[in-house]
Amino acid sequence: MADKPNSKRARRGSGAITLQDVAHLAGVSPITVSRALNSPSQVSQAVRTRVQDAIERTAYVPNRMAGGLASSRSRLIAAVVPSMVFSVFNETIEALNSTLFDAGYQCMLGLTGYSPEREARLLDAVIGRRPDGIFITGIMPPGRSRNRLMAAGIPIVESWDLTPTPMDMLIGFSHQDIGRAVAQYLMGKGKQRLAVVTAGDERAQRRNGAFRDAVHAVGLAEVLVHNVGDARTLHAGREALAALMRRQPEVDAIFCSSDLLALGVITEARARNIAVPQQLSVMGFGDVPFVGDMVPALSTVQVNGGQIGTLAAQHLMARLQGHAVPQPIMNLGFSIVERESA
Repeated sequence: MADKPNSKRARRGSGAITLQDVAHLAGVSPITVSRALNSPSQVSQAVRTRVQDAIERTAYVPNRMAGGLASSRSRLIAAVVPSMVFSVFNETIEALNSTLFDAGYQCMLGLTGYSPEREARLLDAVIGRRPDGIFITGIMPPGRSRNRLMAAGIPIVESWDLTPTPMDMLIGFSHQDIGRAVAQYLMGKGKQRLAVVTAGDERAQRRNGAFRDAVHAVGLAEVLVHNVGDARTLHAGREALAALMRRQPEVDAIFCSSDLLALGVITEARARNIAVPQQLSVMGFGDVPFVGDMVPALSTVQVNGGQIGTLAAQHLMARLQGHAVPQPIMNLGFSIVERESA
């Protein structure tokens, strides 16, 4: 006995709704559905309405990968950042994603955890997926990953740093200039026994090195350094101040490689009845949200992370549209935000 025909069209494979299912329900051909999705100006408003109604009724999700293969465009931009936990990079990624999304692109985010090894594996995976563009936090050093990125022919924006020889485009600022400027600021306040609480990443180390050089240049005592390694937490900041006090109780100013470490230092200072800033000035880096509302409000270094993200998105899209970027290297600078803690 023959099977009774089913009113619903049979689907193959996983059972997912297909473009053909949408076309059948809308009463149009699959190519018309494709045009309504990818080139809506090529079909009438009535057809677009029928197709959209069929999509809503079936909960169909277009296969963007298939469309990307056909057009050689994925409409994906990969962003590689160290972390998004209480991160100075949040504003950059939000601006990057918002600008891309408004232009019909999606942002694919990868986190390296400040690990060069993880970054290399992540970049291998990113290149293999052939996004339309890549946003990288920092500058890629010479080596396998840099060679592969340059060979891939994908538009790239490096960021949050400066070099005269980027892979493609670069939007950032000088970490050495920040270190020197903070040292001069604190010494200008009369501070003479300075210290640094720093994470172990390379950019923080360059700020630290320039800070120490600026202090050494005027003949003050050697800057004490406490390296927290990968422990970028408030607790690590508390432990750092405790360790510095054991080494040199007369320390009167501390430059921290992040706002979170600086908040830890201030918390420990309070626990030890050390007045901030009367006895100890504390400077952070990043100007993340709410540090200006702390008591005392945190003095810090501000970089325009949102502008970095917006410009990076605009540069990548310009390149994808075949336009030249007139200024492929941009130094956005930084500012010292003076508040109560320093």
